[in-house]
Amino acid sequence: MFSKILCPVDFSESSAAIAKTAREFAIKFDADVLVVYVAPSMIQYEIFDLPAASLPQLVGDIVTGAEKTMTEFVDKHFSDVRATGKVVSGDAAEAIVNLAQAEKADIIIMSTHGRQGLNRLLFGSVAEKVVKTSAVPVMTIRPQ
Repeated sequence: MFSKILCPVDFSESSAAIAKTAREFAIKFDADVLVVYVAPSMIQYEIFDLPAASLPQLVGDIVTGAEKTMTEFVDKHFSDVRATGKVVSGDAAEAIVNLAQAEKADIIIMSTHGRQGLNRLLFGSVAEKVVKTSAVPVMTIRPQ
């Protein structure tokens, strides 16, 4: 039923729970897992009034750090299934949906953070945006 699973993570505590679910699906369906982290784009840092020359370096440092963390995360949580990690940059929801399409994922398994009130108003919900725009099924899991 599923041959490729896209599993977005942010390396927070809830990422381990999502990894566990994606791993279980991979075992059950003999599927590949693509674990993805979306680093914020330079546009998201413009509000901090940083020198323009600093922004590419800042994003580059974030991506480099995330790639190292991704390797460790995949090794730790997906050692017994076919899994690869990928770090991309941009708007999280848009990048996840585009990557699912480009990689021909059959399902997206991701966490919600359960933001409420002002945080939800300011930051929105990546999971909600993915659910609304994805052409493939999306399983969302609310962290404990």
